[in-house]
Amino acid sequence: MQTNRRDLLLAGACAASTAILWSPVTRLSAEGPNPPPETTTIRLAKNPVICIAPQYVVSDLLNAEGFTNVVYVQSDAGVEQTKAVGKGDIDFTLHFSGPLLLQIDRGLSITILAGIHVGCFELFAREGIRSVADLKGRTVGTQGLETSPHVFLSAMATLVGLDPAKDIEWVTSGPVKPIELFAEGKIDAFLGFPPEPQRLRAQNIGRVIVNSAQDRPWSQYFCCMLASNREFVRKNPIATKRVVRAMLRATDLCVSEPALVARRMVDRGFTARQDYAVQTLADVPYNRWRDYDPEDTIRFYALRLREAGMLKSSPAKIVADGTDWRFLKEVRRELGG
Repeated sequence: MQTNRRDLLLAGACAASTAILWSPVTRLSAEGPNPPPETTTIRLAKNPVICIAPQYVVSDLLNAEGFTNVVYVQSDAGVEQTKAVGKGDIDFTLHFSGPLLLQIDRGLSITILAGIHVGCFELFAREGIRSVADLKGRTVGTQGLETSPHVFLSAMATLVGLDPAKDIEWVTSGPVKPIELFAEGKIDAFLGFPPEPQRLRAQNIGRVIVNSAQDRPWSQYFCCMLASNREFVRKNPIATKRVVRAMLRATDLCVSEPALVARRMVDRGFTARQDYAVQTLADVPYNRWRDYDPEDTIRFYALRLREAGMLKSSPAKIVADGTDWRFLKEVRRELGG
Protein backbone atom coordinates (compact mmCIF):
# COMPACT_ATOMS: atom_id res chain seq x y z
CA MET A 1 0.00 0.00 0.00
CA GLN A 2 1.38 3.41 -0.94
CA THR A 3 0.32 6.68 0.57
CA ASN A 4 -0.45 9.57 -1.77
CA ARG A 5 -0.21 13.32 -1.48
CA ARG A 6 -3.90 13.66 -0.68
CA ASP A 7 -3.57 11.30 2.32
CA LEU A 8 -0.51 13.17 3.54
CA LEU A 9 -2.24 16.54 3.38
CA LEU A 10 -5.31 15.12 5.07
CA ALA A 11 -3.27 13.72 7.94
CA GLY A 12 -1.45 17.01 8.40
CA ALA A 13 -4.69 18.95 8.42
CA CYS A 14 -6.46 16.62 10.83
CA ALA A 15 -3.62 16.61 13.33
CA ALA A 16 -2.55 20.23 13.03
CA SER A 17 -3.97 21.15 16.40
CA THR A 18 -1.75 18.62 18.14
CA ALA A 19 1.38 19.49 16.11
CA ILE A 20 2.24 15.79 15.95
CA LEU A 21 2.59 15.19 12.23
CA TRP A 22 4.32 18.41 11.26
CA SER A 23 6.43 19.66 14.14
CA PRO A 24 9.81 21.34 13.54
CA VAL A 25 11.56 18.13 14.60
CA THR A 26 9.94 16.18 11.78
CA ARG A 27 10.55 18.84 9.16
CA LEU A 28 14.21 19.26 10.04
CA SER A 29 14.75 15.51 10.10
CA ALA A 30 13.16 14.99 6.71
CA GLU A 31 14.66 17.97 4.89
CA GLY A 32 18.03 18.54 6.54
CA PRO A 33 20.58 19.03 7.82
CA ASN A 34 20.52 15.30 8.56
CA PRO A 35 21.30 12.98 5.61
CA PRO A 36 18.40 11.19 3.91
CA PRO A 37 17.59 7.53 4.66
CA GLU A 38 19.67 4.92 2.88
CA THR A 39 16.49 3.48 1.34
CA THR A 40 13.16 5.07 0.47
CA THR A 41 11.15 1.84 0.74
CA ILE A 42 9.91 0.40 4.02
CA ARG A 43 7.98 -2.86 4.36
CA LEU A 44 5.67 -3.23 7.38
CA ALA A 45 3.53 -6.16 8.49
CA LYS A 46 -0.25 -6.18 8.11
CA ASN A 47 -2.39 -8.62 10.08
CA PRO A 48 -5.79 -8.76 11.84
CA VAL A 49 -4.43 -7.41 15.13
CA ILE A 50 -5.45 -3.79 15.76
CA CYS A 51 -3.59 -2.99 18.98
CA ILE A 52 -0.64 -2.23 16.68
CA ALA A 53 -2.52 0.89 15.59
CA PRO A 54 0.65 3.04 15.40
CA GLN A 55 1.88 0.80 12.59
CA TYR A 56 -1.30 1.42 10.63
CA VAL A 57 -1.20 5.23 10.81
CA VAL A 58 2.56 5.70 10.53
CA SER A 59 2.78 5.91 6.73
CA ASP A 60 2.32 9.70 6.53
CA LEU A 61 4.99 10.20 9.16
CA LEU A 62 7.30 7.88 7.24
CA ASN A 63 6.66 9.95 4.12
CA ALA A 64 7.73 13.01 6.10
CA GLU A 65 10.90 11.16 7.10
CA GLY A 66 11.86 10.61 3.46
CA PHE A 67 10.31 7.21 2.73
CA THR A 68 8.38 7.48 -0.53
CA ASN A 69 7.25 3.86 -0.72
CA VAL A 70 5.58 2.40 2.39
CA VAL A 71 4.47 -1.17 1.69
CA TYR A 72 2.30 -3.34 3.93
CA VAL A 73 3.04 -7.06 3.66
CA GLN A 74 0.21 -9.42 4.63
CA SER A 75 1.24 -11.80 7.42
CA ASP A 76 -0.16 -13.70 10.36
CA ALA A 77 0.05 -12.27 13.85
CA GLY A 78 2.44 -14.86 15.17
CA VAL A 79 5.18 -17.25 14.15
CA GLU A 80 5.27 -16.53 10.43
CA GLN A 81 5.43 -12.78 10.98
CA THR A 82 8.39 -13.23 13.31
CA LYS A 83 10.19 -15.45 10.82
CA ALA A 84 9.49 -13.00 7.99
CA VAL A 85 11.30 -10.27 9.93
CA GLY A 86 14.20 -12.61 10.64
CA LYS A 87 14.48 -13.56 6.95
CA GLY A 88 14.30 -9.94 5.80
CA ASP A 89 10.92 -10.26 4.06
CA ILE A 90 9.52 -7.59 6.40
CA ASP A 91 11.66 -4.65 7.50
CA PHE A 92 9.79 -3.57 10.65
CA THR A 93 6.83 -4.68 12.71
CA LEU A 94 5.16 -4.17 16.07
CA HIS A 95 4.91 -7.52 17.81
CA PHE A 96 4.60 -9.05 21.26
CA SER A 97 8.06 -9.59 22.69
CA GLY A 98 7.55 -13.28 23.55
CA PRO A 99 7.58 -14.78 20.03
CA LEU A 100 10.44 -12.45 19.10
CA LEU A 101 12.53 -13.79 21.99
CA LEU A 102 11.93 -17.40 20.95
CA GLN A 103 13.27 -16.74 17.46
CA ILE A 104 16.20 -14.62 18.69
CA ASP A 105 17.10 -17.57 20.94
CA ARG A 106 17.16 -19.77 17.82
CA GLY A 107 19.48 -17.45 15.95
CA LEU A 108 17.11 -15.52 13.72
CA SER A 109 18.34 -12.12 12.58
CA ILE A 110 15.97 -9.95 14.67
CA THR A 111 16.68 -6.76 16.59
CA ILE A 112 14.21 -5.22 19.04
CA LEU A 113 14.44 -1.42 18.96
CA ALA A 114 11.80 0.07 21.26
CA GLY A 115 8.80 -0.60 23.44
CA ILE A 116 5.54 0.75 22.05
CA HIS A 117 2.63 0.00 24.33
CA VAL A 118 1.68 -1.90 27.46
CA GLY A 119 -0.82 -4.74 27.63
CA CYS A 120 -3.57 -5.57 25.19
CA PHE A 121 -4.18 -9.25 26.03
CA GLU A 122 -7.22 -10.35 28.01
CA LEU A 123 -7.80 -13.84 29.36
CA PHE A 124 -11.46 -14.89 29.24
CA ALA A 125 -12.75 -17.91 31.16
CA ARG A 126 -15.90 -19.78 32.00
CA GLU A 127 -17.67 -19.60 35.34
CA GLY A 128 -15.78 -21.41 38.08
CA ILE A 129 -12.36 -20.34 36.76
CA ARG A 130 -11.14 -17.39 38.78
CA SER A 131 -7.39 -17.35 38.23
CA VAL A 132 -4.60 -18.64 36.01
CA ALA A 133 -3.92 -21.39 38.56
CA ASP A 134 -7.46 -22.70 37.94
CA LEU A 135 -6.50 -23.48 34.34
CA LYS A 136 -4.75 -26.69 35.42
CA GLY A 137 -6.33 -29.52 33.45
CA ARG A 138 -8.49 -27.09 31.45
CA THR A 139 -8.82 -26.51 27.71
CA VAL A 140 -7.44 -23.21 26.44
CA GLY A 141 -7.82 -21.95 22.88
CA THR A 142 -4.99 -20.36 20.93
CA GLN A 143 -4.19 -19.75 17.26
CA GLY A 144 -1.21 -22.09 17.49
CA LEU A 145 1.77 -23.04 19.59
CA GLU A 146 4.37 -20.26 19.94
CA THR A 147 1.88 -17.62 18.83
CA SER A 148 1.57 -14.51 20.97
CA PRO A 149 -1.36 -15.79 23.08
CA HIS A 150 0.30 -19.16 23.66
CA VAL A 151 3.60 -17.59 24.70
CA PHE A 152 1.95 -14.99 26.90
CA LEU A 153 -0.25 -17.48 28.73
CA SER A 154 2.70 -19.85 29.11
CA ALA A 155 4.56 -17.06 30.90
CA MET A 156 1.54 -16.43 33.13
CA ALA A 157 1.16 -20.13 33.93
CA THR A 158 4.81 -20.48 34.86
CA LEU A 159 4.59 -17.54 37.24
CA VAL A 160 1.87 -19.30 39.27
CA GLY A 161 3.67 -22.65 39.33
CA LEU A 162 2.02 -24.45 36.43
CA ASP A 163 3.84 -26.32 33.70
CA PRO A 164 2.21 -24.91 30.53
CA ALA A 165 3.27 -27.93 28.47
CA LYS A 166 1.70 -30.46 30.85
CA ASP A 167 -0.92 -28.71 32.95
CA ILE A 168 -2.89 -26.99 30.17
CA GLU A 169 -4.69 -28.67 27.29
CA TRP A 170 -4.06 -26.38 24.33
CA VAL A 171 -6.68 -26.25 21.58
CA THR A 172 -5.17 -24.75 18.43
CA SER A 173 -6.75 -23.39 15.28
CA GLY A 174 -8.54 -25.89 13.09
CA PRO A 175 -11.71 -25.68 11.00
CA VAL A 176 -13.26 -23.65 13.85
CA LYS A 177 -11.29 -20.77 15.36
CA PRO A 178 -10.58 -20.92 19.11
CA ILE A 179 -12.60 -17.76 19.77
CA GLU A 180 -15.64 -19.44 18.19
CA LEU A 181 -15.10 -22.57 20.28
CA PHE A 182 -15.03 -20.42 23.40
CA ALA A 183 -18.13 -18.50 22.32
CA GLU A 184 -19.90 -21.83 21.82
CA GLY A 185 -18.88 -23.08 25.27
CA LYS A 186 -16.69 -25.89 23.91
CA ILE A 187 -13.42 -24.81 25.63
CA ASP A 188 -12.75 -23.37 29.08
CA ALA A 189 -10.63 -20.29 28.36
CA PHE A 190 -9.41 -18.07 25.59
CA LEU A 191 -6.70 -15.41 25.54
CA GLY A 192 -7.37 -12.79 22.89
CA PHE A 193 -5.92 -9.60 21.52
CA PRO A 194 -7.82 -6.69 19.89
CA PRO A 195 -10.34 -6.83 18.37
CA GLU A 196 -11.18 -10.18 20.03
CA PRO A 197 -11.65 -8.94 23.63
CA GLN A 198 -13.80 -6.09 22.37
CA ARG A 199 -16.06 -8.58 20.58
CA LEU A 200 -16.37 -10.96 23.55
CA ARG A 201 -17.19 -8.13 25.94
CA ALA A 202 -19.75 -6.67 23.52
CA GLN A 203 -21.43 -10.08 23.28
CA ASN A 204 -21.15 -10.67 27.06
CA ILE A 205 -19.28 -13.95 26.57
CA GLY A 206 -17.20 -15.27 29.46
CA ARG A 207 -15.48 -13.20 32.11
CA VAL A 208 -12.06 -11.56 32.14
CA ILE A 209 -9.72 -13.04 34.75
CA VAL A 210 -6.55 -11.28 33.56
CA ASN A 211 -6.26 -7.93 31.80
CA SER A 212 -2.63 -7.30 30.90
CA ALA A 213 -3.18 -3.54 30.63
CA GLN A 214 -4.34 -3.35 34.24
CA ASP A 215 -3.10 -6.37 36.20
CA ARG A 216 0.37 -6.65 37.68
CA PRO A 217 2.99 -7.71 36.87
CA TRP A 218 1.94 -7.69 33.19
CA SER A 219 0.91 -4.04 33.22
CA GLN A 220 4.43 -3.09 34.31
CA TYR A 221 6.02 -4.25 31.05
CA PHE A 222 5.66 -3.57 27.36
CA CYS A 223 3.52 -5.83 25.27
CA CYS A 224 4.15 -4.86 21.65
CA MET A 225 7.64 -3.77 20.71
CA LEU A 226 9.21 -2.45 17.51
CA ALA A 227 11.41 -5.06 15.84
CA SER A 228 13.45 -5.09 12.65
CA ASN A 229 15.71 -7.34 10.66
CA ARG A 230 19.22 -7.17 12.14
CA GLU A 231 20.94 -6.72 8.79
CA PHE A 232 18.57 -3.91 7.84
CA VAL A 233 19.51 -2.07 11.03
CA ARG A 234 23.21 -2.61 10.42
CA LYS A 235 23.12 -1.43 6.82
CA ASN A 236 20.58 1.39 7.26
CA PRO A 237 21.13 3.19 10.57
CA ILE A 238 19.74 6.52 9.32
CA ALA A 239 16.60 4.86 8.00
CA THR A 240 16.25 2.88 11.21
CA LYS A 241 16.33 5.96 13.40
CA ARG A 242 13.76 7.66 11.18
CA VAL A 243 11.43 4.66 11.44
CA VAL A 244 11.81 4.57 15.22
CA ARG A 245 11.00 8.28 15.42
CA ALA A 246 8.00 7.97 13.10
CA MET A 247 6.60 4.98 15.00
CA LEU A 248 6.87 6.67 18.37
CA ARG A 249 5.21 9.79 17.01
CA ALA A 250 2.43 7.58 15.63
CA THR A 251 2.12 6.09 19.11
CA ASP A 252 1.66 9.60 20.51
CA LEU A 253 -1.00 10.17 17.87
CA CYS A 254 -2.95 7.20 19.24
CA VAL A 255 -3.10 9.04 22.57
CA SER A 256 -3.88 12.55 21.32
CA GLU A 257 -6.15 11.77 18.36
CA PRO A 258 -7.78 8.34 18.93
CA ALA A 259 -10.87 9.15 16.86
CA LEU A 260 -8.72 10.16 13.88
CA VAL A 261 -6.57 7.03 14.24
CA ALA A 262 -9.62 4.75 14.41
CA ARG A 263 -11.19 6.34 11.36
CA ARG A 264 -8.00 6.07 9.31
CA MET A 265 -7.58 2.41 10.26
CA VAL A 266 -11.03 1.70 8.86
CA ASP A 267 -10.64 3.94 5.81
CA ARG A 268 -7.37 2.24 4.87
CA GLY A 269 -8.72 -1.27 5.27
CA PHE A 270 -6.84 -2.35 8.40
CA THR A 271 -10.03 -3.16 10.30
CA ALA A 272 -13.74 -3.23 9.58
CA ARG A 273 -15.17 -2.14 12.93
CA GLN A 274 -14.51 1.46 13.91
CA ASP A 275 -16.24 0.95 17.28
CA TYR A 276 -13.80 -1.86 18.16
CA ALA A 277 -10.89 0.33 17.03
CA VAL A 278 -12.08 3.21 19.22
CA GLN A 279 -12.44 0.88 22.20
CA THR A 280 -8.98 -0.60 21.63
CA LEU A 281 -7.40 2.84 21.59
CA ALA A 282 -9.15 3.60 24.88
CA ASP A 283 -8.19 0.28 26.48
CA VAL A 284 -4.51 0.00 25.52
CA PRO A 285 -1.96 2.25 27.30
CA TYR A 286 -0.08 3.91 24.43
CA ASN A 287 1.38 6.58 26.72
CA ARG A 288 4.11 4.61 28.51
CA TRP A 289 6.96 4.45 25.98
CA ARG A 290 8.69 7.43 27.60
CA ASP A 291 8.42 5.94 31.08
CA TYR A 292 9.18 2.22 30.84
CA ASP A 293 12.56 0.64 30.14
CA PRO A 294 12.19 -1.84 27.25
CA GLU A 295 15.15 -3.85 28.48
CA ASP A 296 13.23 -4.65 31.67
CA THR A 297 10.55 -6.20 29.47
CA ILE A 298 13.05 -8.37 27.62
CA ARG A 299 14.63 -9.61 30.84
CA PHE A 300 11.26 -10.30 32.47
CA TYR A 301 9.83 -12.36 29.62
CA ALA A 302 13.11 -14.09 28.85
CA LEU A 303 13.25 -15.30 32.45
CA ARG A 304 9.63 -16.46 32.44
CA LEU A 305 10.03 -18.32 29.15
CA ARG A 306 13.28 -19.90 30.29
CA GLU A 307 11.48 -21.17 33.39
CA ALA A 308 8.80 -22.59 31.08
CA GLY A 309 11.45 -24.49 29.12
CA MET A 310 10.72 -22.51 25.96
CA LEU A 311 13.97 -20.54 25.93
CA LYS A 312 17.56 -21.76 26.27
CA SER A 313 19.47 -18.47 26.40
CA SER A 314 19.87 -16.35 29.50
CA PRO A 315 18.11 -12.97 29.63
CA ALA A 316 21.52 -11.28 29.35
CA LYS A 317 22.34 -13.16 26.15
CA ILE A 318 18.95 -12.32 24.63
CA VAL A 319 19.54 -8.64 25.40
CA ALA A 320 23.04 -8.78 23.90
CA ASP A 321 22.00 -10.68 20.78
CA GLY A 322 18.61 -9.21 20.04
CA THR A 323 18.32 -5.58 21.13
CA ASP A 324 19.68 -2.19 20.12
CA TRP A 325 18.50 0.84 22.12
CA ARG A 326 20.74 3.49 20.48
CA PHE A 327 18.02 4.88 18.24
CA LEU A 328 15.42 4.93 21.00
CA LYS A 329 17.73 6.92 23.26
CA GLU A 330 18.36 9.50 20.55
CA VAL A 331 14.68 9.82 19.67
CA ARG A 332 13.70 10.12 23.33
CA ARG A 333 16.00 13.10 23.66
CA GLU A 334 14.52 14.69 20.54
CA LEU A 335 10.89 14.09 21.48
CA GLY A 336 11.24 14.87 25.15
CA GLY A 337 11.22 11.38 26.56
